[in-house]
Amino acid sequence: MSAPPSPLLAARYTPPPLPREATAVARVSALPSVTRDLACAFDPARLSAQVGLIPDDWQAWLLRSTARQLLVNCSRQVGKSETTATLASHTAIYTPGAVVLLLSPSLRQSGLLFQKVKRRLHELGRDFAEVDQDNALSVRLRNGAEIHSLPGKGETVRGFSGVALIVLDEAAFVADDLYTAVSPMLAVSGGRLILLSTPFGKRGFFFREWSEGGDAWARISITADECPRIPAAFLAEERRKLGPLYDQEYGCQFLDLLTAVFRHEDVREALSNDLQPLFALEVP
Repeated sequence: MSAPPSPLLAARYTPPPLPREATAVARVSALPSVTRDLACAFDPARLSAQVGLIPDDWQAWLLRSTARQLLVNCSRQVGKSETTATLASHTAIYTPGAVVLLLSPSLRQSGLLFQKVKRRLHELGRDFAEVDQDNALSVRLRNGAEIHSLPGKGETVRGFSGVALIVLDEAAFVADDLYTAVSPMLAVSGGRLILLSTPFGKRGFFFREWSEGGDAWARISITADECPRIPAAFLAEERRKLGPLYDQEYGCQFLDLLTAVFRHEDVREALSNDLQPLFALEVP
């Protein structure tokens, strides 16, 4: 997969020409919505533009990515939740029978993301998505697709199968047992897993996959400086207030915990599998 375009590009996102398949179908149809609907099916970034949210370059890249596993290491307030809401909506709309799971460290946080998804479906209207069932924690579309909002605890998510998309928001703050619980859900379905988060120290599965996951993951990092909607004056004041933590909250850097006695790198370098034990080990 090619590297994502730089978010610092001054040019705004311009939708590409319609795919040839969409144009061919549109010529034989008298319905003006067919072209629009097919264009959005082929390009999730167009679905975002459909509700007036023109994606930044990095958001368009994320929406269009076909990677099975994505790591999104981003500053706070850069628009990751709105982008994820569009991606979850697109999956449900254009994948009949799909199961989409939205997970966060707490039910309140999952609910906030879920409300953005429901708002997106409402903004798109019945031309795109007809809601069949709607409650506080899930929504079911007429095509059989379901979107569920759940707290980030391993015992609450077990039992789902055939999952098309799992979005794990604030992944750096979620316990490792949740990651262990959700991975098997994608074994048969071949569904997608997206981990979104601001860093929270050199710990946990989010940091481990970011630093050691290798080519199994597509990665993108977006700092606050790269978001055109965050004023430079605000960031300067935040840098003054937060001190060293600014680089974590807004600069996407994995920092050692302030209470740690040793740096993460020092601990790793001190570990070795080549040293011989001081005493012989007797195996019964």
